[in-house]
Amino acid sequence: MTSTPPPRQNDSTLLRLAMAQMTSSNTHADNIAALQGIARQAAEQGAQLLALPEAAGLMNRDRASARQSVTTEDNDPFLAACRDTAREYGIWVQTGSTPVLDPPDKRFRNRGHMIAPDGSIVAQYDKIHLFDVNLPGEPPRRESDRYAPGDRAALAGTPWGLFGLSICYDLRFPHLFRDYAQAGATVLFVPSAFALSTGQAHWEILLRARAIENGCFVVAAAQNGHHADGRQTWGHSLVIDPWGNVLVDMKQENGVARVDLDMTAVTRARQMIPALQNTRPYANAELPQPGAQTDR
Repeated sequence: MTSTPPPRQNDSTLLRLAMAQMTSSNTHADNIAALQGIARQAAEQGAQLLALPEAAGLMNRDRASARQSVTTEDNDPFLAACRDTAREYGIWVQTGSTPVLDPPDKRFRNRGHMIAPDGSIVAQYDKIHLFDVNLPGEPPRRESDRYAPGDRAALAGTPWGLFGLSICYDLRFPHLFRDYAQAGATVLFVPSAFALSTGQAHWEILLRARAIENGCFVVAAAQNGHHADGRQTWGHSLVIDPWGNVLVDMKQENGVARVDLDMTAVTRARQMIPALQNTRPYANAELPQPGAQTDR
């Protein structure tokens, strides 16, 4: 248990964050049990907010068995456990995400939430950009076969400012994070389950870029290791400050990492490089028509 004194209750300039790295299972029960241990550890460390990875509630790529477990948000056991956890320990919980049913679409939604210490849902976000890719040496991945995309960004109001929500593949679409920053976001959450190949190549550099270009903290809780459904994920949960410094790298060790975020760092970074203020409108490029002659 940390010996660091807890922050003052009304101190909005310091956020004591706990970030979890997990190897989520293909059952709600296993993941709820993991959540309970993680939350207990976060509370013992004096955390004010707990951040979980993508698919923290359920990771199961077998469609038939997943359909036996996935239910609507109102009946989802993992979300209910997260709300109970927030109330029990008096902390904020960013749930990462868990699959839910959202009729009438027969596909799931990859949905994350921000939960307040009283257990209320402050914000809800459905993953907008779906992982439909073709990686060398691997079969095509089509997340859109199983999941319907979201169509709305989500900002969560907290005592420390506005927090922007995203999930995993959203990381590759910088306009979403610029919109969050322009709207006043100070922390960007990117819960993820990155594959090994893309994680090694792109994970850290993309996260640092989103932090630097927006002058925001980036909190990226990640899945790690070999999963019950056969997948293997990259790990390396990261917290990055608004200047692009890596404050936490959990590498490939599961557990909880606690870090204090000095929220005044956002203001300082944006004053030094006011990229949000320096943004200028511009006309779209006029592209030549196919076969048209252009001046040289």
